Amino acid sequence: MIYLDYNASTPVDERVLSTMLPYFSEVYGNPSNGYHWQGRKAARAIESARGAVAGLIGAQASEIIFTSGATESNNLAILGFARASKGRDRHNRTRIVISSVEHKAVIQPAKTLSAEGFEVVFLPVDNRGIVKVEEAEKLIDDRTLMVSIQAANNETGVIHPIPELIDIAHQHGAIFHCDASQAVGKISVDVKAWDVDLLSLSGHKFYGPKGIGALYLKGGQFRSTFEPLCFGGNQEKGTRPGTENVPAIVGLGEASRLAQELLEEERQRIQQLRDMMEERLLEQLPSASVNGAGTKRLPNTINITIPKVPADVLLLNLPEVMMGTGSACSSGTPSPSHVLLSMGLNSELASATVRISLGRFTSEEEIERAINLIISAVKKLS
Repeated sequence: MIYLDYNASTPVDERVLSTMLPYFSEVYGNPSNGYHWQGRKAARAIESARGAVAGLIGAQASEIIFTSGATESNNLAILGFARASKGRDRHNRTRIVISSVEHKAVIQPAKTLSAEGFEVVFLPVDNRGIVKVEEAEKLIDDRTLMVSIQAANNETGVIHPIPELIDIAHQHGAIFHCDASQAVGKISVDVKAWDVDLLSLSGHKFYGPKGIGALYLKGGQFRSTFEPLCFGGNQEKGTRPGTENVPAIVGLGEASRLAQELLEEERQRIQQLRDMMEERLLEQLPSASVNGAGTKRLPNTINITIPKVPADVLLLNLPEVMMGTGSACSSGTPSPSHVLLSMGLNSELASATVRISLGRFTSEEEIERAINLIISAVKKLS
């Protein structure tokens, strides 16, 4: 089997797993209990992981809180910040600006706020999938409370001009949140250089376990910034209560250390494989086109439209190759990708599009086999 769905989820690196294992059965104490060594050792492991996550994105450890993943981080950032700001903002800001190609974990909380009296505005993208900066300059104004734009799109891999968009938001006094779950571990992410206010990430996107993520907040002033989504203990500075998932946090820390160490080496190797695959597919399938081509993209992602070959039918005819048709969170839904529709593709073309995403354990031999299998299946179905 050839796994080419790394944007949906990555396998846990064995080095990450080995770091996690002792925290299931050897160091099992509750980190909130500092009266015995079990609790103290678990607490130290959490803080070590917090420092590793911070190091990966150029933050301070005090600016990181752990969550169950980017979905929770996005919800806490958007719902928690907006609700805490309501009635407190002296400018009475009520506008929330997001892009039309955001993940549902950003779109749905924004829509929830629209039912609570906030105005939600969608920034359009061009035919390559990039947020239109000129539209951002028009739509982000002094009424804007928050702007939330992803660092890189999960379907096309297109990288957005985040520093430029942050600058526009800050000129109007708005807070900027970035869902960087697809970018962290694949490209360099530096929260200080970007001057971003809030940033979400998820462990299972860069070889850590599922069910763990983090939210970065510039300056680390969590308690006064957010209205919690749930209530209980004082863990994670009172913003995210509940006993910490110590093994997963430790795994996220080790995944972060590995990502920081291997980032450039992996980026170059994976991009070479991606480019080879893309070139060969386009040579052999002349009617095919790559969405987002000609702009900055994640080094591992190919989003390819093959006209008149429905994506679901193609995947069913490729039992040896595991790929996706868009966001994994949208799998099984009959409607075409909202990302591709926003880029100007019609429903038929959007439904004839597959996402191929490579990763740390992808080999050249696998890519060669996958290319041949895909070409053979397309010719059979055409």
